[in-house]
Amino acid sequence: MIDSLLTPINSFLQCDTPQAWIDRAKSPEMLPLLLIDHCNCELKAAQTAMLLIRKYAVDSANGEALLAWLKPYEDYVYRREGDGNFSGKHSGLSKVIQARDDVSFGEELVDKMVLLIKEELHHFQQVLEIMHSRGIEYQNVPAGRYAKGLMRQVRTYEPQTLIDKLICGAYIEARSCERFAKLAPYLDDELNKFYVSLLRSEARHYQDYLTLAEQVAGEDISERVQHFGKVEAELISSPDADFKFHSGAPVSA
Repeated sequence: MIDSLLTPINSFLQCDTPQAWIDRAKSPEMLPLLLIDHCNCELKAAQTAMLLIRKYAVDSANGEALLAWLKPYEDYVYRREGDGNFSGKHSGLSKVIQARDDVSFGEELVDKMVLLIKEELHHFQQVLEIMHSRGIEYQNVPAGRYAKGLMRQVRTYEPQTLIDKLICGAYIEARSCERFAKLAPYLDDELNKFYVSLLRSEARHYQDYLTLAEQVAGEDISERVQHFGKVEAELISSPDADFKFHSGAPVSA
């Protein structure tokens, strides 16, 4: 099962995660930072999907409903409100989000991104619970260079802006899947099983982003995909003084 999930991922990505990153990530002293940043990544993934839906596919009322979905999580992360228990605080996730009629790809975008939001928020909660069980306190950590490096390549005119953002999303999800698989064998049983359990959804997220990019473009996007693949590979393989879940090759102390 794992091999069948990873084969298209590994073909899509233009480089493997450096062994030096794996060696750093598997060391016990890095586990708190790894889990904290992973937690942040899950929320950022949900926020990214929400912003795409709000900007391109729904009216203001549905946009406000999306904001309400994420508010308890954002209150906890950015305003330190609450105890990290979101039971009963996200009932809005059952609300049906309606796409605008004037957007040809709107229904597809909403369907795929709403499912992604639900799954990423669930993963956020799971990581947070693992952290709490291990006495790891949540902390805000500054963003690394990875997503910023990809977004600098996004074109500034539509629909190319949306197409590029979707391609970036595909690479971020694909890299997450690859790293979960690479790191899992080095972790304890709980984290090993957890990271392996994430592979299926992460693999589907990458495919959903890429499918949406192709649908919005209505033409071959392979050249643009290859461009972002080169940028992503450079970010992953080049020296990086900062350690994050999506950071590059660690700089030796």
